[in-house]
Amino acid sequence: MRTELDPDQLDRTAVYRLLTSTVVPRPIAWVSTVSADGVDNLAPHSFFTISSVTPPIVQFTSVGRKDSLRNVETTGQFVINFAPEPLLEEINKTATDFPQQVSEFDAVGVRREASARVTAPRVADSPVALECELHSTLPLGDCTVVFGRVVRFAIDDTVLDRDHPEVTRLRPLTRLGKDEWGTLGDVRELRRIRYADWSASG
Repeated sequence: MRTELDPDQLDRTAVYRLLTSTVVPRPIAWVSTVSADGVDNLAPHSFFTISSVTPPIVQFTSVGRKDSLRNVETTGQFVINFAPEPLLEEINKTATDFPQQVSEFDAVGVRREASARVTAPRVADSPVALECELHSTLPLGDCTVVFGRVVRFAIDDTVLDRDHPEVTRLRPLTRLGKDEWGTLGDVRELRRIRYADWSASG
């Protein structure tokens, strides 16, 4: 037995809950921006992924018109800060709907550091920062997808295994459904099978 639902017969909240409870786990883009008035903004966005490797482009989705989106449209720049497990409380607090003139960095007590290529600050205690320049935006329904070209990678040496960020050192947080968050858990390694080796794979 399955419960079958027609999204056209559901309200927005029900659709949102179904999507965010089944498209899991979702990585978190902790997006820092700066407004035209010079106010630093910091907010988590869990609709986030890679769009292109060459050139390096990442994307996050603003559900509705939030400060992150408005600031990116105004300045053309933003930073994706990695969301690690030790900063769960701070990340959750920066999702609060503070007024536009209030900086989440200051309200929550998140340490800043200057970026190398963009105006928006980086989160000093985040192990990885992707400094981005706006590539384009794509309105889709009540959301806007923001595409940013990565112009600088900044990676803390403590999470590197030679030149590779090591996932157990990064300790990524993920978003699940409702008010649920996920942590790394077990890590399994399984190599892809080349077609040339398919018959030999058993």
